[in-house]
Amino acid sequence: MSKGNHENPSLTQCPIARTVAIIGEKWSLLILRDLARGMNKFSEIQQSLGCPKNLLSTRLKTFERAGIIARNEYREAGARARQAYYLTESGKALIPVLLALQDWGEEYLLP
Repeated sequence: MSKGNHENPSLTQCPIARTVAIIGEKWSLLILRDLARGMNKFSEIQQSLGCPKNLLSTRLKTFERAGIIARNEYREAGARARQAYYLTESGKALIPVLLALQDWGEEYLLP
């Protein structure tokens, strides 16, 4: 039996491990921070972070599949339809986590 074919039960049963699997990737918390601050257009988030577009797209899809964000289509005059992203109820429930990380960083990490 191959080890790679089975998930570690201690990881799948641990709520922290399951959460980190979704929001623990590079850029994920900063994307959530920007969404919580009201940035909802792909271009706004990408410009704010400077992260690769394909990475941002992947993270947004992961958040959407997990129910953390939802998207709505919008169209600016003369432009093609685009997507706007919003925190769902479960996404908004992460805001205190982001604020706690901010507080910790302000307390224990030098700028």
